[in-house]
Amino acid sequence: MESVVSLHLHNNNNTHCKVRLNKNKKNKLTHNRVFFAKTLIRKPISCCCLSSAPSLDYHSTKHTTLLVESYHEHQALNALIQRLNKKVSCPLQILQHDGDWTKDHFWAVIRFLKNSSRSRQIPQVFDMWKNIEKSRINEFNYQKIIGMLCEEGLMEEAVRAFQEMEGFALKPSLEIYNSIIHGYSKIGKFNEALLFLNEMKEMNLSPQSDTYDGLIQAYGKYKMYDEIDMCLKMMKLDGCSPDQITYNLLIQEFACAGLLKRMEGTYKSMLTKRMHLRSSTMVAILDAYMNFGMLDKMEKFYKRLLNSRTPLKEDLVRKLAEVYIKNYMFSRLDDLGDDLASRIGRTELVWCLRLLSHACLLSHRGIDSVVREMESAKVRWNVTTANIILLAYLKMKDFKHLRVLLSELPTRHVKPDIVTIGILYDVRRIGFDGTGALEMWRRIGFLSKTVEINTDPLVLAVYGKGHFLRYCEEVYSSLEPYSREKKRWTYQNLIDLVIKHNGKNLDGTF
Repeated sequence: MESVVSLHLHNNNNTHCKVRLNKNKKNKLTHNRVFFAKTLIRKPISCCCLSSAPSLDYHSTKHTTLLVESYHEHQALNALIQRLNKKVSCPLQILQHDGDWTKDHFWAVIRFLKNSSRSRQIPQVFDMWKNIEKSRINEFNYQKIIGMLCEEGLMEEAVRAFQEMEGFALKPSLEIYNSIIHGYSKIGKFNEALLFLNEMKEMNLSPQSDTYDGLIQAYGKYKMYDEIDMCLKMMKLDGCSPDQITYNLLIQEFACAGLLKRMEGTYKSMLTKRMHLRSSTMVAILDAYMNFGMLDKMEKFYKRLLNSRTPLKEDLVRKLAEVYIKNYMFSRLDDLGDDLASRIGRTELVWCLRLLSHACLLSHRGIDSVVREMESAKVRWNVTTANIILLAYLKMKDFKHLRVLLSELPTRHVKPDIVTIGILYDVRRIGFDGTGALEMWRRIGFLSKTVEINTDPLVLAVYGKGHFLRYCEEVYSSLEPYSREKKRWTYQNLIDLVIKHNGKNLDGTF
């Protein structure tokens, strides 16, 4: 596999350095010497007369040699992966051609096969590689291979490797049994999982909490909550007490299932045992209370989440906002925006929440205050910002400010969307003359653009879709599938379609 090329670096002590090069790199010796000379030695030396090289101490020479070897190793590995990446590549043929792979190259190939959805080839490659050198038939290699196969759900292949391992008189470890038990559990084959659990005990391997945690998680996935209780009893009989991870896992599974009493009971047990509640567990509890609209408990755990410095994810914040909106707790949207800003900065969602809060409360002063903050922070408006304020003016019937804002949209570089069109048509129903805005949009070519909806969904959660958007949905859904897909829908197309199907213009004046 390898040849040794000697590079004689003569110094006062006649130091002799050997650099290992791959066999297929022999024809690149000149290139390698150039790389060695130009890159790794401070002062240039002649490629053809290495004896004239300056003196190098032993440690410097050794370090240089390691760098060269590392470079060639990296190059060889890249070349191997490139060959595997070809469409018709066969790892068995490549291994046969190469003769053998180092340990690092072999595991790189195995990872490549796993990540490229070719895991079924792993057992064959492992079988061929281990037979080249019998010392590779060991517990460590089998443990890694079986673990990977179980992760990929290839249980037949994993069990075959397990049996082969036993045939070599190798004793399966706790980790190997856990992999198989968890692998069967994940695909819902609990009878097989329990068979291996019993076999494990017969082999005098005591199950650990991690063994049962995988079963509990799988039972939760398949909504087998009575079996979770059975699993807990089995743990205690085996002298394996549930640990902190187990309790957190139980709470998460009960929370996801909406089993609030069992969730709260497990939580109290954790408090009694002074165990740590994970951030993900707090989020699961909070999510359960949100789903059931239990505001007091929801608020309690939300505050605990804030105090724990757990990162606030946008999907969680949005769900909290929807609960507040549903319960008309609009002032809490502003607080929620501040909480989010303190964690991740003043994002678009933060401004959306704060504006919505004051818009829902019909507070001119509050809206103006947030707008001034945005201007001070040099935040550019988007269509969500504009539509929130327009909807607030619509609700207030403040036609003066609404007209001014519509005229300012181009100068604020705000591109309207279908929600903006809907606001204009809906406000005309209550007496507003929107002809000027409509003509402006037609003149600048906006109405000929493809329909888009870029407004934040929270805005529609607060205000609903309005008359125009509901008309659009009703008319569009009444069309034949072919008619829906045959054309590019513009704003003007939708306006004309709605007017046509209603027999007259939406408010009788257009």
